[in-house]
Amino acid sequence: MRIKRTIPGSTSGRRGRLLAAATGLIAAAALAVPTATASADQQGTFGAAQLAAASDAVLAADVPGTAWHVDRATGTLVVTADSTVSRAEIAAIKREAGPQAGALRIERTPGTFSKLIAGGDAIYASSWRCSLGFNVRSGSTYYLLTAGHCTDGAGTWYTNSARTTAIGPTAGSSFPGNDYGLVRYTNTSLAHPGTVGGVDITGAANATVGMSVTRRGSTTGTHSGTVTGLNATVNYGGGDVVYGMIRTNVCAEPGDSGGPLYSGSRAIGLTSGGSGNCSTGGTTFFQPVTEALSAYGVSVY
Repeated sequence: MRIKRTIPGSTSGRRGRLLAAATGLIAAAALAVPTATASADQQGTFGAAQLAAASDAVLAADVPGTAWHVDRATGTLVVTADSTVSRAEIAAIKREAGPQAGALRIERTPGTFSKLIAGGDAIYASSWRCSLGFNVRSGSTYYLLTAGHCTDGAGTWYTNSARTTAIGPTAGSSFPGNDYGLVRYTNTSLAHPGTVGGVDITGAANATVGMSVTRRGSTTGTHSGTVTGLNATVNYGGGDVVYGMIRTNVCAEPGDSGGPLYSGSRAIGLTSGGSGNCSTGGTTFFQPVTEALSAYGVSVY
């Protein structure tokens, strides 16, 4: 699920359709911690070329509700399937993989992958709510980072649901493929501290498997967990495929999209989407923040 939260009663073409299931972490997205049961398809470890071919095959199968990443420890391609993926679709993925089907390790996760829209405070576009990721700057110009599926098609952003206090305009947006966006502060009366929920963010870092991380969002507040995979590809459906995502067992819900993932004082990622909820748990994917910082030439502070 992509976690952007749609404002009831509003529609806007493609955006309206995408947001129908998203409220903050897009309302359509419920992030679930997989009580994932892996099928034992694996017959051993596979080489880099075989794993790359298997990954290409999963992408070519184009089954919404799937995400996949290479598990270097076992030499397999872990394919996570949400509750909408049928047995027939799993079989189709294996057929597409052909001779590389043995490299696939299938895991199930409850809920539905979707984009989650709403560092962690609510921000509002014309028809949806997301979460502020990290405040950043370039020289003396200040911006905020959030998810690209939040900024895609958005103009001016606001701090309140009545849309009476403006933040500023979208200054950059990259989605699909990536999932990061940039909003410029033009309202000089607004403070933009370099903190997330009282934690001073002093730098940025790349995620590592097993890293302890915390996520904050405007729907569900603060939750923690660990990084379970790197360089994941997620197929949200409708052509919305993102690459290079961080996979975690941290929960999230619609409206949390764009919110910050951090480890101690280091910025790690921006909430993209996933499945499940914060009652039963979830699997959530994050855009690496270092890529966004580099793309826009900005830094945390």
